[in-house]
Amino acid sequence: MKRGKKYNQALSKVENGKAYSLDNAVALLKEISYAKFDESIEIVINLNILQKHTVRDTVNLPHGTGKPRRVLVFAKAEKAKEAQQAKADFVGDNDLIEKIKGGWFEFDVAVATPDMMKEVGKIGQLLGKRGLMPNPKTQTVTNNIKEAVEELKKGRVEFRADKTNVVHLGIGKLSMDDKALIENSRALYEGVLQKRPADLKGEYIRSMYLTTTMGPGVRIDHKQIA
Repeated sequence: MKRGKKYNQALSKVENGKAYSLDNAVALLKEISYAKFDESIEIVINLNILQKHTVRDTVNLPHGTGKPRRVLVFAKAEKAKEAQQAKADFVGDNDLIEKIKGGWFEFDVAVATPDMMKEVGKIGQLLGKRGLMPNPKTQTVTNNIKEAVEELKKGRVEFRADKTNVVHLGIGKLSMDDKALIENSRALYEGVLQKRPADLKGEYIRSMYLTTTMGPGVRIDHKQIA
């Protein structure tokens, strides 16, 4: 892929083959950024796992993602009132299901009470394609609506290894202070570490990179993350 002049100038400031400390990587990304907008900062973690292994969970980013998250809740009666009190952005049941059938997806994460899952399952393919299907494993199918909404608003995010054994997740915005980005990165790294398959032999994490929306990736010396 042919890269532009600004990208190549940024890349020239990243030492080839070097693994940076997390602190230095964040500082370097800010130094070489050239975009005219507030870029997202993402972590890419390459795992040494087998096809049978599943690495998936949620993690609370202590400083959030740097952008507001629109939370939708499928719930009825008292649980719907609980969602509204917790300041969910959208609350409903069959009305929201019909709206989604019509192509509306103006939300970032969906939560459902267990009694709603039979109906929500009817749009499972539509939600699943966009990674929006509520799931007990990610604590988005729950009767504890208040806690779920509040945690999602504060920065609870889902991570999962894809078919290429890579965890790829946004952990903040370039405008956030260094400490916040470092602590968010550490939280995700530790969350992934805790999901190491019990029967895995050898090294679990092959490599870890920090990157911005437009810029080159910076390799992290993940073994030095305390």
